[in-house]
Order: sequence, then structure tokens, then C-alpha cells
Amino acid sequence: MTVKKYTAAAGGWGSLASTAKHLLHSENVAKNILNLMKTNQDHGFDCPGCAWGEDSKKDRFKFCENGAKAVNWEATSRRLTPEFFAEYSVSALRKQSDYYLEDQGRLSDPMVYQAETDKYVAISWDDAFALIAKHLNGLTDPNQAEFYTSGRASNEAAFLYQLMIRKFGTNNFPDCSNMCHEASGYAMKQAIGVGKGTVTLEDFDHADAIFVFGQNPGTNHPRMLHTLSHAAQRGANIVTFNTLKERGLERFANPQSPAHMVLGGETKLTSQYFTPNLGGDMAAVRGMVKVLLKRHNQALENGDRVFNIKFIEQHTSGLDAYLEQVDATPWSDITAQSGLSKKQIKSAADVYQQSKRVIFTWAMGITQHKHSVPTINEMTNLQLLFGNIGKKGAGLCPVRGHSNVQGDRTMGIDEKPNAVLLDNIEKTFNFKPPAEHGHNAVQAVEAMLRGDSKVFIGLGGNFVAAMPDSEITRQAMSRCDLTVNIATKLNRTHLYPGKTALILPCLGRTDIDLQQGKSQKITVEDSFSMVHSSQGVIKSDIRQMRSEPAIIAGIAQATLGSSPINWLETVKNYDLIRDYISQTIPGFSDMNQRLQAPGGFYLGNAAGQRIWNTNDQKAQFHGSPLPDSIVSASQRALTKNRIFVLQTLRSHDQYNTTIYGFKDRYRGLSGDRNIILLNESDITALGLTSGDKVDIEALWGDEVVREVTNFTILAYDIPTGNAAAYYPEANPLVALANYGDFTFTPNSKSIAIVICAAKNPLPERIV
Repeated sequence: MTVKKYTAAAGGWGSLASTAKHLLHSENVAKNILNLMKTNQDHGFDCPGCAWGEDSKKDRFKFCENGAKAVNWEATSRRLTPEFFAEYSVSALRKQSDYYLEDQGRLSDPMVYQAETDKYVAISWDDAFALIAKHLNGLTDPNQAEFYTSGRASNEAAFLYQLMIRKFGTNNFPDCSNMCHEASGYAMKQAIGVGKGTVTLEDFDHADAIFVFGQNPGTNHPRMLHTLSHAAQRGANIVTFNTLKERGLERFANPQSPAHMVLGGETKLTSQYFTPNLGGDMAAVRGMVKVLLKRHNQALENGDRVFNIKFIEQHTSGLDAYLEQVDATPWSDITAQSGLSKKQIKSAADVYQQSKRVIFTWAMGITQHKHSVPTINEMTNLQLLFGNIGKKGAGLCPVRGHSNVQGDRTMGIDEKPNAVLLDNIEKTFNFKPPAEHGHNAVQAVEAMLRGDSKVFIGLGGNFVAAMPDSEITRQAMSRCDLTVNIATKLNRTHLYPGKTALILPCLGRTDIDLQQGKSQKITVEDSFSMVHSSQGVIKSDIRQMRSEPAIIAGIAQATLGSSPINWLETVKNYDLIRDYISQTIPGFSDMNQRLQAPGGFYLGNAAGQRIWNTNDQKAQFHGSPLPDSIVSASQRALTKNRIFVLQTLRSHDQYNTTIYGFKDRYRGLSGDRNIILLNESDITALGLTSGDKVDIEALWGDEVVREVTNFTILAYDIPTGNAAAYYPEANPLVALANYGDFTFTPNSKSIAIVICAAKNPLPERIV
């Protein structure tokens, strides 16, 4: 483990050096240079990383450092063949790191698990499909199967998948959305009638202020830094609320700017940077509203106003009850919970009041708390008070994670389907789909653990690593009769098979997808509701890999026959799938024709047009009291030791559960992932020293002991009482039942823990 303070701006030469390193590691240098030139370009492929949008500029390069990592990681020349699985048992592979598993290369052949040898062996595609059909058709109830989806899946794959599953007879759609932005969709639908962001990428060019909450774009969606830097350069104020000081929100050197690269220039991004306590963002925004409400009332005495009364009267309801809630919230609660002073909150309110057009943008630092929905309601309330929804340069912008997680939900990957979708499916395909709600991700694990669900099929992703309560999730998977994973690379989930298990190798975004000799394109939807096509262009060694739509069609044909469609016919030309999408999914009429436009097409947003699809056709204020405490009284009763609040987060060499390496460059850390970051004064108060080994135990209140051991404790710029550790290494600390109100999203940013010196410390210490 090494620690070396990072002093440079985000981006710059460090990003170029990292891109070159991962290019070489792919062992596919020449082809991947060409791949990078086609990333996010018209007639190229969509980056398999984040869901940030693309502007209309004809830039030669449209990828970021972490996008380059994703491309090189997928488009490696290494292949994981049946010979590898013949050499290593599943038990042996469990001892390897997540980095090692994926670094072995692309899965090349369908594999089936044999419990008697504890090894995977090759199986033909036809036999694999027949095995799946046998298990699915042998269930006594369709709800005994769980169908998981990763945000990597294309619109075409997601549409076929949901159609197959609904024809099979269930809405069991555990989905990666359940783990991240469920609170965003729930809160925004509640308040403004639509669960997607109301802004387009162009709005960032017109905003006077951009408030960034709970996100680290320098690592998680670096292309956002280009957007923020352009905004800062033209004078927009960027105000950041983030518990950790992240370099990617402070300073940025654009690797595509000669002035920055040759002359050493950089852009200061954030004008004000606040570090609230974990879970304290709601209190911080409530404080801003309280400041502005007082100013509004004072202005009224002079015949003036601060709030946009015309907008409020014409477009909203529920104002009085909300303002009563604000008025009743004492400043002592606001400052204690936020961890910010009244002066700091007033300073943020000053920027907001002085700005005519404001964007609020947030990510999982907001959505993974018990009170995430009220927090997003609070941010929406402030925007409504000033009419900052439905006008150029203003609005709400949840930044989604994986590149098509929003599109998957649009295509119907939803355990709680709406009536319009179900009606359209019935009209188009002449069968009545199930209407009762299915399982989300947490409920799926619970059902498998009980033995109620017997089959798990995963369309991409790494379910075992992504889910909380790691040991319980592993037990749940192993109790299934059949587990099936459609994947590009070996990962942790494949090593916890059911009694029978399949790994089915699929194509990635960078691969050419040939059907009937013709190259196919797929589509994705970004965070700004733009739908565009993606098509691999560089030849690669695909061996026995098949496309995701082709695999789904094979499963469906074996299980359902040619009902309600001829599944195998649809994948001969993906235009046929898109024709079905056009008939079924609102906003996608004439999909094939509209995709011809450069950059694709915009789905639109009703709330962005000030059309409120709520019960009263108004945008609704929702007021909630601040939570009593981030750490509950019952959790406090479990220990006499000092309690910290822990968040899990990514390193810079990581995307979701994929570990590209062991360097967290912007935080100055490298070599180890079993670490916990704490304020230096907290480390001293514990009687420890930065670099010591510690054990960490979560406080939840059931009989399960949740702990991780031999983590290195490190001093970091983080508020006292707060802690941070990497995901998924810290996932064992998150109880499966520790999820957000209304959402079932794991509270991975609100974990009550105690820390003590390691009982059996490893000998090595920090260098």
C-alpha cells in the first residue's frame, strides 16, 4: 500500500498516461487505437462505461480516461477458453481477486457447471438453451424465476428480455436500477410526474449556476468534467456538496486542450465546495430554503418577492404545507445534521438567489440513504420555488451510472410495470401480461434464500459482487436449482453457482455483431433521454460468443416456442426488434427512421415542457421532517463504542464491480483496496495511527455479525464522524434489509459502524 498526495489537476497528462497503460495491457494495441477513434462517434459504438451524453460537436476524440479503460478492458485479445476451466476448480477461483478473474480475458465458449468435479465444462448452445427451457418449464409457478438485468444491455436486448419474461408469466425484474437511482425516479415521478432528468446537455451551456450533489465525476463519469469546465470558463458558478474532497470537482486539465497540455493550464471547477456529513444533504438544502424563505418574507413587506410567485401559482400545489415544514425545522437540527455552519449554508443560498437559471445534478451520494426520496423532494422543492424546471439552462439532472441503465427501464425492465406498457404489450402481441408487481433485487435475494425462487438468469452484470450482505447473497444464489449468467468476462457471480449453472459468452459493444452476414447496430439511451445507435466496427476473435439479443432469442424459442413472436426471426435483422419497440414503447414511433439523424433522437420530457403528469396536473411540493438521526437509537444501543457513518465508493481504477487496477490516482492511493478513510483527528481519538490495521463491524440489530477485517486505516480530508471504503470490498457491512424508504435501494452511503484495532493484524504496514 502506498500513499502519495496527488497535487495536479484531474485529467491532464495523468489521464493520457493511464490510457496508454491500459491500451498496452489489452494486448490489442493497434485495434484498440482504432476502437477509441470510434468511441461515441456517429457510425461507431457507444462507450460501455457511463451514461453521460454526447454533444453535437465533431470532435476527433469523444472518450475519457475511464471510457478508454472500459474499451481496452473489453477489447482485449486474451480469451478464456475451456482449457482454463479444466485447470481450475470453482473453489480455487474463489480465492482469486476480482481483478484477476476479469483480467483472464473474454469468455469464449458456453460453459456448464458440474458439481461433482467443481468445474465448468463446455456445452453446446443448443444444449444450453434446452437446459434452461427444461428448468423454466419445470417450475410450478413462473414467479419462481428471477431475471436480472445489467445497465450494459442494449435497448434491443432489454426489450426482447422483458417480452420473453412477461410471456413466461412474471414481473420478477431485479435490476441494477434497484441499487442506484430508484430514489430519483420515485421522487421525481411523485413531484413532477416523470422519473427522468428534465435537462438536456445543451442546458449546461446556459446555466448560471450548477449545484453538484453527492457525486465524483472525475472517476465515475469523467466526460462530465468537460461540460463543467466549459460552464466554469464562461462564468457559471459551480457549487459542490460532497463529503469527500474530490480532485475531479476542484480542478481540471482538459487532455484535448493544447493550452492545458502544452502550457500547463487548468480550469477551476468549483466556486464553493462544501463537505456535509453523510446523509446531511437534505438538511443543507432545507437550510438554503429556510434562508431564502426569510428573505422572501422580508421582501413581501416591501412589496417585492424572492420566490417565483407566478410560476408557483400557475404550476404547483402544496406550497403552504411545505413552507410550514421548513419554518418548523430548527437551525440547530440543520447545522447538526448537515455538518455545515449557518454561514456556509447562507453562502450557498446567495449563489442560488443570484442565479436566474440553476441546474441541480446528483448521483448515488444522494440516492443510497434511507431518506433519499425526501432529499430529492427537497432539492425539487427549491427548484420549484424559483421556477427552475422547464426552462433553458435549468432543471433536475440525476446522473445515471451504466451506459444504458435508463434505457433498460424505458424498455420495460421494471418490476412494477405501468398500465400503458402492459396495454401496449397486449395490443401488439395479443397476450395479457401479468400486472402484479414482481421482485426487485433485494426481494429476489430474499426469495432465493427462502427457496421460493429456484432459477436465476442474469443478463450481464455481477450480481453477487454488486449486492449488499455479500455472504447472504452468495448463499441465496447457491440454493437455486439453476443459475445462468450472460457475460463477457468471468466474475465473482459465476463462482457461486446453483446446483446447475451456465455461463453464456456474449458480444460486447466493441464487437462486430453479424447476423445473416450483415452487421447489426443496437441502441442506448443516455442520462439526457437521447437515443442513439451503437455498432462495433473492428474485427475481433469472437469464437463461440453470441450477441445478447441472439442469446435471449435462443432461450425464448427453446422455452416458449414461436410465441408470441418468432424469436429467431427477430434477430436476423435488429430493425425488426426496433419495429416492435416502435409499436410498444411511448416515444419510439418510427424508431428506425429517426435513428438516421446524427446523434440519434430526443425522447422528450413532459416536465421539461411544464406538463405535469401528476394526480392534480401540477408540480407538487413534498415536505418531510429531517430524519431524527442518520444513526438510529436502536443502532446506538448496540455498542458503547464510538459510531461512524460509512459510505462505500469506487476507486479511480474501477467501474462498478470491474476493477481495472489498484491505483486510485486522484486520492493518492495505490496498491491495496482493503482500506478505510477517516479524519485524522478521529484516528487519534481511537488511539490508532494512520496505516494501522483495523477490523470494522456494522451495527444493524439482527443476529448476523457483519464485519470486514484487516483493513488499513488512512487519514483523509473527510468530516469527523464519517468514513469511506471501497465497493464491493465493504459490501459485507451492508445488511440486506438496510434499504431506503420507498425504494429498496441499499443504504450504501449510510452504514453505522464501529472500528477497532485488528484482532489478528497482517504483518505488512503502510509504506
